[in-house]
Amino acid sequence: MRGGLWQLGQSITRRLAQADKKAVARRYFASEAELKKTVLYDYHVANGGKMVPFAGWSMPIQYKDSIMDSTVNCRENGGLFDVSHMCGLSLKGKDCVPFLEKLVVADVVGLANGTGTLTVFTNEKGGAIDDSVITKVKDDHIYLVVNAGCRDKDLAHIEEHMKAFKAKGGDVSWHIHDERSLLALQGPLAAPVLQHLTKVDLSKIYFGEFQILDINGAHCFLTRTGYTGEDGFEISVPSEYAVDLAKAIIEKSEGKVRLTGLGARDSLRLEAGLCLYGNDMEQHTTPVEAGLTWAIGKRRRAEGGFLGAEVILKQLEEGPKIRRVGFFSSGPPPRSHSEIQDEKGTNIGEITSGGFSPCLKKNISMGYVKSGLHKSGTKLKLVVRGKAYDGVVTKMPFVPTKYYKPS
Repeated sequence: MRGGLWQLGQSITRRLAQADKKAVARRYFASEAELKKTVLYDYHVANGGKMVPFAGWSMPIQYKDSIMDSTVNCRENGGLFDVSHMCGLSLKGKDCVPFLEKLVVADVVGLANGTGTLTVFTNEKGGAIDDSVITKVKDDHIYLVVNAGCRDKDLAHIEEHMKAFKAKGGDVSWHIHDERSLLALQGPLAAPVLQHLTKVDLSKIYFGEFQILDINGAHCFLTRTGYTGEDGFEISVPSEYAVDLAKAIIEKSEGKVRLTGLGARDSLRLEAGLCLYGNDMEQHTTPVEAGLTWAIGKRRRAEGGFLGAEVILKQLEEGPKIRRVGFFSSGPPPRSHSEIQDEKGTNIGEITSGGFSPCLKKNISMGYVKSGLHKSGTKLKLVVRGKAYDGVVTKMPFVPTKYYKPS
């Protein structure tokens, strides 16, 4: 969904508040019948969720509170997100690690069991097919989650390469976890609240680590990760237990953790400087250009062995021609596709995500500029609705991250 979920949420909220609500609802929700629903759909609606189409699913963009309030509450207390539209899958077999290393830039061999990392699936030109959080459960089991909007192409890509790999005698199989739902619990109350629902000591599970454990009586996959910059967890739960788990989390937090929609999720990830695939990273963007060089394992930089390695290793050596950077700016908030100009008015790039930061109370955005103009403090112009406004390149994340790491 290009142009940002935040704007969509604002526009739907404004229009539903005005004019003919039925006509507007028809326009936005016309395809309701064809949309897939998560097992939490009725729970969202019962709690005031405003449902919108997203990547073929009917998902809550917000609840009774505003996107602004919901964003701030996640950072001050906590937010619970239904992210069951995303696709979890397991790769199994003694060769699952070497198989996956053909498709991603991560050093999967080098991951300790029970740890994970953000990675990028690349194509032959070094462009990003998708970004994904992968976890090495053990040497013969990888668990990963791919984006909802990329599900079909990702699965087709993995399957095509798996067939070729198996034809050469490789031992790898997969299971797509359509029997499970995915909840993301984020914010400072995430760990204390979740601790009420499990016997496992969560203080011993650090950022990026994974464990299979019982939570609220259900057999869950737990990863200490998220998409907000806050401490938190992604919980893969058998679907028949998902609603009970969501209710238990809200109840144990005494209402401080709130159900939080895709609108706040978008502003939280933007404040954390994280890419949204389809906006900030696409098939023609390499991980180096996207500022994800850190995700390319040291051994992979030396050896290659993944799709598009020649292009990516050359960029690492010579530097990319364009780079993803963050901006502060005056005037109205820039949006996806806003033009970036140098001080003389020459086009030097394009915004890929932007909005008003609920936590910083100012405009933030990210986009791509020509190398050399990417240094923090560089002054430039951002064009919004035909008018140029002052902007400055700034380091990301905009809001400091609070990941739980060993001290």
